[in-house]
Amino acid sequence: MACNRPDYLERTIQSVLKYHSEVASKFPLFISQDGTNEDVKSKALSYSQIKYLQVIDIASTMAAYFLFSIDFLLFIKHLDFRPVQTDRPGELIAYYKIANHYKWALDELFFKHNFSRVIILEDDMEIAPDFFDYFEAAATLLDNDKTIMAVSSWNDNGQVQFVHDSNILYRSDFFPGLGWMLTKITWDELSPKWPKAYPFISTELVDGIHYMASVYDENSRLNNLHLMRERSLIGSSMGQFFRQYLEPIKLNDVHVNWKSMDLSYLSEDNFRKYFAKLVSDAKPVHGPDLVLKTKNVDGDVRVLYDDQSDFDRIARQFGIFEEWKDGVPRTAYKGVVVFRFQTQRRVFLVAPESLRQLGI
Repeated sequence: MACNRPDYLERTIQSVLKYHSEVASKFPLFISQDGTNEDVKSKALSYSQIKYLQVIDIASTMAAYFLFSIDFLLFIKHLDFRPVQTDRPGELIAYYKIANHYKWALDELFFKHNFSRVIILEDDMEIAPDFFDYFEAAATLLDNDKTIMAVSSWNDNGQVQFVHDSNILYRSDFFPGLGWMLTKITWDELSPKWPKAYPFISTELVDGIHYMASVYDENSRLNNLHLMRERSLIGSSMGQFFRQYLEPIKLNDVHVNWKSMDLSYLSEDNFRKYFAKLVSDAKPVHGPDLVLKTKNVDGDVRVLYDDQSDFDRIARQFGIFEEWKDGVPRTAYKGVVVFRFQTQRRVFLVAPESLRQLGI
């Protein structure tokens, strides 16, 4: 997904092509550009000789696209000249344009090209060595478990101090929103309800749809540091956000043999039992000085929080993300947020209703 950043697009394409040659027939690449930036178009076209160029005018004020094709890479271009009407005064028009681009591109790939699955990357990302193997293995899980809406390659709490195991995946009720894969069956239901702005999968969007969970990896298979590194120089608040949450994200550097991995523990029933045992076996820790008390425990710990403000207070002590969306903390499953502490041990932040939901 690209717009007007040719330098970042180039880094992303180079990162993808580094690991793409062996899987090109399985993973055709599309570059979808929103807008008229000629440098982005030239950068995309520079990666191959054009075999053919097709121009389709859908409407002079709506959209058109250009398409070129080589063995595995195609370029599509979205243009929309209609004026944007925001729902509330002061909203950024860019959020509406991004949402519109996402819907158009996914409609193109699922409905026009009839792909059964699509992986979405933005133009400021680098991928890990086992990125494609990870998604190929996860595809079977996504096809077989209709409670899973998307598989993501991003862990919001994937900072180097909070991760340990490249093999471990988790279910979450929070949609990660970066480097994610979904199926055509899912998009058939989401496309008519896609929001005009803020294109993340929310409770409102999936209301009445049986797909709710996401799967994410403990060690992220991508990072998106390039743009944030520049933005971090603009204003102290953005700089602090970058330094605390994004700069330390660990990009997985281990090539996991995903073909040999049994991912059946991630099915809905299996994972609830598996996760419940992890939480149940963890030693309860409470009171002041939670970090110090956790350091003195040999093994996993669990910490109960009362509400969102209490969660924020505890999360701040450990340094993990405090943000919630739609009443769900980042990465949470049944209200439980898990991260590593001092390498191998896990810390579980547990909501009041979590133990009951997990059957503990």
